[in-house]
Amino acid sequence: MKRNILLGLSLLLLGACELETPPESDLTYTGFWNKEEAAKSVHSGVYSRFRAYGYTMWLMGELRSDIWGGKGIENAHNQDLFTNDINITKVAFNSWGGWYTMLHYINDFIKNAPQTSFSNENEKKNMLAQMYGLRAYIYYTMLKSWGDVPIVTEPLQNVDNLAALRKARAPKAEVLAFIKQDIQRSLDLFNGNENFYRDNVYWSKRATLILKGDVFLWSGKVLGGGTADFTEAKNALSQVSGSLVSYDKLWGIDNEKNAEFIFALDYKKDEAEHFYKVTTARNTDVKDMYDDSGRKISSFLYVEGGNYHSPSEKTLRLLDDIKDQRRATFVRVYSDNAGHIPFNTTNYLGSILSKFVGKNNSGDIVNENNVPIYRYADVLLLLAEAKNNLGEDPSAEINQVRARAYGSNYNAATYGYTNSTKAINAKAILDERYKEFIGEGKRWWDLLRAGDNFVYDEVASMTSGGTRKNIYLPISPSMIADDKTLVQTEGYN
Repeated sequence: MKRNILLGLSLLLLGACELETPPESDLTYTGFWNKEEAAKSVHSGVYSRFRAYGYTMWLMGELRSDIWGGKGIENAHNQDLFTNDINITKVAFNSWGGWYTMLHYINDFIKNAPQTSFSNENEKKNMLAQMYGLRAYIYYTMLKSWGDVPIVTEPLQNVDNLAALRKARAPKAEVLAFIKQDIQRSLDLFNGNENFYRDNVYWSKRATLILKGDVFLWSGKVLGGGTADFTEAKNALSQVSGSLVSYDKLWGIDNEKNAEFIFALDYKKDEAEHFYKVTTARNTDVKDMYDDSGRKISSFLYVEGGNYHSPSEKTLRLLDDIKDQRRATFVRVYSDNAGHIPFNTTNYLGSILSKFVGKNNSGDIVNENNVPIYRYADVLLLLAEAKNNLGEDPSAEINQVRARAYGSNYNAATYGYTNSTKAINAKAILDERYKEFIGEGKRWWDLLRAGDNFVYDEVASMTSGGTRKNIYLPISPSMIADDKTLVQTEGYN
């Protein structure tokens, strides 16, 4: 997949409903979809486009949480997100985050690929299963972000009929039902095939099952589905095969095909690089500084980015166990070599996220690490969440992840988790996911899915003057002015 794909489709910014949609294509009428090779090129192009949303997914899934917003070497970016200073004049992710552009290409494939003859029809079914899974994933992301959103299932076919694309926001329950329907279509089309389509940078049946577990946990907790939904989540997650790998085999370009990654965004030099340089620093700013053990930064690390996002003190203190390998998620930068373990703020300058530090190519940093959307640790901790919601013991799954994190330092009597009350278990699962998935765009979603006021208990910026801030995002006044069928998100009128 690591190649540039030209789809032959240009983009048009559509004002109505602010759905970014390409203009009418003549591909259908020229017989484009009659060719297997052409259908496959569109399929590959969907993934090339999807990875371009990596930064958006990270911002949506992490920046509003408690992970970031701490002292940094440079001025912070995206402050409105980590301070949750969001209103109709400060609209995060305008135009629905651009997701309807992505959905156009997926809808185009879902509508037209079935008419294409393949030498192997099972391959076509697999590709369609992937598209239904991706579409469900995108709508789930939008549901969690805005609540009510327009449901669009058709690609643009007639450039003279743009007004027909005006769509009112569908209620959350309707969007959720649509997501669940797409998940089932995906599973039906995979028809028991659990193998990767080439490798882990393509959607798979296992990815659909993880998504199903996540969605049913959400609907069970946030939208009131209760025990029936939690049971569906548990059953789906229990079907996902996989394994954890040792921590030293988890990160880095050489390890991106590890057995733990189930679905990842594919990056490569000269094609597409990821965005995590915004969590590093300029080399000139840090090369003569020191880490918390007193080592000079230049002796072990070369970075060339910006320290625009630095972790909160809460995050650093949570990760401060020297026996836990996840402590190395950040390089803590100090102006002196005195050593600062355990963490303290004396002469502290900021921190560098080390998970996705790129490769040093003779002084040129290449940010081509593949970035996981789903990995097996996610499966285990979602399964723990499902079990806890059902009143079952989640400790086995928590301890599998914890044992990997501590490696040879792990001692069950010292570090093992023992089943407790639902509330205590839920907090333990959240804390384990907090430590495990920093930088992977999950913390904000985790807090919302957990329900029970966790988002307000954990994220200080979600309360101001005793007033709780809105969870769902607003849409811009210009979107409403352009499309009278749209209404503002509840709480922003």
